[in-house]
Amino acid sequence: MSATSIAPADRAAINRANSQFSTGPRTDSGKQRSSLNALRHGLTAASAVLPSEDPAAYDAHRRAFFAEYQPAARTETQLVQELADTSWRLNRIPLLEADVLHRAANPPNEQAAIDFDIVDAHRLLNNLSIESQRLSRQFQKALDQLRDIQADRRERERRDLKDAAALLELHNHKGVPFDPADHGFVFSVTIYLSDQNC
Repeated sequence: MSATSIAPADRAAINRANSQFSTGPRTDSGKQRSSLNALRHGLTAASAVLPSEDPAAYDAHRRAFFAEYQPAARTETQLVQELADTSWRLNRIPLLEADVLHRAANPPNEQAAIDFDIVDAHRLLNNLSIESQRLSRQFQKALDQLRDIQADRRERERRDLKDAAALLELHNHKGVPFDPADHGFVFSVTIYLSDQNC
C-alpha cells in the first residue's frame, strides 16, 4: 500500500504508535548521558546574560564598552552593543573549558565517569574552540565596522568644523551675525569658536 492511499486518520494512528518508541532515555544513566548531548553554554543564546550570571556585572561590562567607544548614532550603538555581548560570551569560554576538564578529571562516581569520559570532554572542548573562533571573528568584524563608521563620522565633523570656522570668520569680517543652523550645521557657535584651529 502506498503512502498516498493511507487515510489521514490511519496515518495519525500510525504516527502515534511510532511515537511510543521515541520517548527518549528511560534509565537514570541514559538520561544523564542525554543531558550531556548539548553543552548548555549560552554562547549562541538570544540573550548574552545567562540566568546564572550576575546582571549587574554584565551591566558594568556593557557600560565600560559604551564609555570606551561613545557611540553617536544608532548603528554605532548597535555595534557597541554587539561588541559588549560578544565579549561577554567570549569571557565565558575559559570558565566552561575549566568546568569540562574538571568534570572529566573528577567524576562524582563510577557511573558518571562512564557517562562522561575523555571522549565526551574532547568533543565539548572542540565545540567550545569552534564557538570561540566564531565569536572572535564576530567581535573583530563588529570592531572593524565600528572603527570605519566612527572614522568617517569624525572626518565629516572635522570638515564641517573647518567649513563653519571659515564661514564664521567671513561673517565676523563682514560684521554679520553667524547662525550655524542657517548654513545647515548642527554644531553651536561655541564649538566653532573653540575649534577654530582646524
